[in-house]
Amino acid sequence: MNKNTKIYIAGHRGMVGSAIWRALESKGYTNLIGKTSKELDLRNQQAVYRFFSKEEPVVVIDAAARVGGILANSTYPYQFLMENMQIQNNLIDSSFQADVEKFIFLGSSCIYPKMAPQPLKEDYLLNGPLETTNEWYAVAKITGVKACESIRKQFGKDYISLMPTNLYGPYDNFDLRTSHVLPAMIRKFHDAKLNGNTPVELWGSGTPMREFLYVEDLADAVVYALENEFQDNLYNVGTGTDLTIKELAELIQKIVGHSGELKWDSSKPDGTPRKLMDVSKMRRMGWKAKISLEEGIQNTYHWFLENQEDFKEVKI
Repeated sequence: MNKNTKIYIAGHRGMVGSAIWRALESKGYTNLIGKTSKELDLRNQQAVYRFFSKEEPVVVIDAAARVGGILANSTYPYQFLMENMQIQNNLIDSSFQADVEKFIFLGSSCIYPKMAPQPLKEDYLLNGPLETTNEWYAVAKITGVKACESIRKQFGKDYISLMPTNLYGPYDNFDLRTSHVLPAMIRKFHDAKLNGNTPVELWGSGTPMREFLYVEDLADAVVYALENEFQDNLYNVGTGTDLTIKELAELIQKIVGHSGELKWDSSKPDGTPRKLMDVSKMRRMGWKAKISLEEGIQNTYHWFLENQEDFKEVKI
């Protein structure tokens, strides 16, 4: 790796991809390439092959995916399964065919079994049934992990998978129909505050426990993985600490400044009871998260306030 190495970031306009782009630029990398979905449809195999043949990237970071929360996963199972497999298969195979030197695949903690022991170790993959509310996305991501592992095993290429916990930060999706829990809460509390601190209703019981990672910490982990040689194919990326959804809601409510009532709709699904990552492998490699949850949410809400006019409906 040097500062002029050609690095292709798939999904460079999204929350994760844009954070990785900023992190690489801040460290002096000058040969970054990215294409919008209009410029390159990653679901189109031939278009992706042509792109790789023309650009010849040396490093590829796969931050492109169809993502969403429980509602989106439950409503659009086929898109979450098929489009994510199309995107990652085209990127992985094009990289292999083009002799890309290093490939970093980004997945999700939802790849692990619903009732796996806590904290979640990399070894727990495929040891039990998945959480039904996001199994379509999870199955797709598992195939990506295994594709990278098979290339590494069979051909000795430096393809690794990083599995981040729940992410949030600037450029997140705040569309209430398709967003994840943390940005959805920011949006709900903010809107309720503007409407005279009206009550806020949230899904589930508030008892499930979740871990959250600020997206700039993930970007830092990706850069670290680029600049260092990792011995295994799969690494969890997180903080190693979690809190209940109720505690998260109360923290966001405080940061936003909403003083109304908080109501829980227990008829709605909770999802997995707990998803805490074992991050000891990354720590042994010399990396750990730096940004606290409160600081990260404050930064995210500040970004939200400055960019409200630009939010668009996220269509599936």
